[in-house]
Amino acid sequence: MFRNSWQKKIWLVLLSVCFVCSVVSQGKLEKNDRPDSNTFSNPIISGFAPDPSICRAGDDFYLINSTFEYFPGIPIYHSKDLINWNLIGYALHDPSQVELDNIKSSDGIHASTIRYFNGTFYIITTNNIDGKLVNFIVTAKDPKGPWSKPFVLKDAPGIDPSLFFDDDGKVWYTGNWIPPDPEFEGQAEIWLQELNLEKMQLVGKKHYLWRGCCGGAWAEGPHIYKKNGTYYLLISEGGTLYEHAVVVAASKSITGPYQNNLRNPILSHRQLSYDYPITGVGHADLVELKDGRWYMVALGWRYVDGRHGILGRETFLLPVKWETEPYWWKKDKMTFPVASARTGKIELRYPVPFKGTTQAREKGFEDDFDTENLKLEWNFRRTPKKTFYSLTSTKGYLRLFLQPGSIAERSQYSFIGIRQRHFQFEATTEFSFLPKTDNEEAGLIVIQNDRSAFLSTLATKGTKRIVKLRQSLYEKESVLAEKSVDGERVFLKVIGDYLNYSFYYSIDGTNWKVLDENIDATSLSPAVIKGFNYTGVYVGLYASSNGKRTRNFVDFAGFKYSPLLKNRGDWFQRQLENFK
Repeated sequence: MFRNSWQKKIWLVLLSVCFVCSVVSQGKLEKNDRPDSNTFSNPIISGFAPDPSICRAGDDFYLINSTFEYFPGIPIYHSKDLINWNLIGYALHDPSQVELDNIKSSDGIHASTIRYFNGTFYIITTNNIDGKLVNFIVTAKDPKGPWSKPFVLKDAPGIDPSLFFDDDGKVWYTGNWIPPDPEFEGQAEIWLQELNLEKMQLVGKKHYLWRGCCGGAWAEGPHIYKKNGTYYLLISEGGTLYEHAVVVAASKSITGPYQNNLRNPILSHRQLSYDYPITGVGHADLVELKDGRWYMVALGWRYVDGRHGILGRETFLLPVKWETEPYWWKKDKMTFPVASARTGKIELRYPVPFKGTTQAREKGFEDDFDTENLKLEWNFRRTPKKTFYSLTSTKGYLRLFLQPGSIAERSQYSFIGIRQRHFQFEATTEFSFLPKTDNEEAGLIVIQNDRSAFLSTLATKGTKRIVKLRQSLYEKESVLAEKSVDGERVFLKVIGDYLNYSFYYSIDGTNWKVLDENIDATSLSPAVIKGFNYTGVYVGLYASSNGKRTRNFVDFAGFKYSPLLKNRGDWFQRQLENFK
């Protein structure tokens, strides 16, 4: 085949180059985990980070997400480079600010919008209480807080409110609502009204702007922007699953009429296979950089095995460019944003927005409970009616007081948890607990919502002390494993490997014994659980007296969560290999 040795050498070099290019293109080489990387990986905020909204204040960027039944509500992240985000606080940090006491799973705080104007930050959002929609605004001078009490807006139907501060001093409210003459179930319409910022009241006439380019099929998430004298209305359509999409219209007047972009949708994965690793992209917000460049944040699902988005919807970042129609015969040429211009879809990797910046490695979380307040990462399910924990009862320990509420109830129970942010992870805890009756338990749990959870707890069974593992599904429980233990001090561990979870226990924290391994955890997937599922998996600490009152408590000495992924893109490659 080769006439001489130099031809053979050249051919081998070419084969090597092609092989490397092929590997890189499929995500097997994860360059952005290296210190000298000039790219970043999506998502930028992983693990239950839906409905992103973003704003810029000088050189600083701030981003928020929906939180539904979890409290504190509406996390606020800060970044200088758009790719590394730090949690700095919550907009809803006081139980008196919001009613979340007994709401259903995936009710509560829906899509929120953050905006910065004249030295003040504004967040507007919806609280869904059994179908009663309450739209309100909170404000702060410092995004870290404290945030104000809610200003509830009257006669503001629908969900997904947004604010626009025009350059003439007027402030406008946009939201969606179900029109009085819907042509099909799920049809919605975008409306607009002026807001009196001093009185926090809607004033003037309601203007009905647009039903989108798909007839208003779940038209939601509206935001208005202004560029070169033109107003742009950005919305999402198609629902938050495979058909989700971002569409845009333009007008010379804020009240319309709005002209549809003939190239809509400007972002969607509805054209891709159901088993593509990133799906359901939509609910976007735009931000302009100081140098005039634009970026978009949007939610998306990372699916594994074709249909399981156990981490919930997450936040992705992509570049945006503005293009003017090239048609010479048009007198008035339209200009519209183009998302991810090279491919039209969210990519796993993009060049970093700011040269010289590097995306940090995947972060874990650890808490030795040696502070006076809980760390920001911890969340409760629903608003605590009363304080059920203490960091001061015993120094260096988190004390959880047992409450009658249990995991499958639509109520408050003693639970604090953090988001599962990785498909592969390990979480461990150490605690001391003396159950007084068989109904008392405490330990480590993995939970999607009231309908689905795994509980690894220390309890008693007659005269025995046991560590038991059970599954809670649709208000029914099944025991998966049960082991006898000695003493009141126990270590528990869970290892997640995509859709398989393994649970372990130890008396000394070194020698681990199997409770149960490789459990099928597809029951944590929104695709499997009945009802609406807008959140993601949490890993946390739990204590319950299961219907009976008690004064008992458990002392946790520590909690540690560690990602096990070697590279950021491993999940992407796994999905591609499973569905060729």
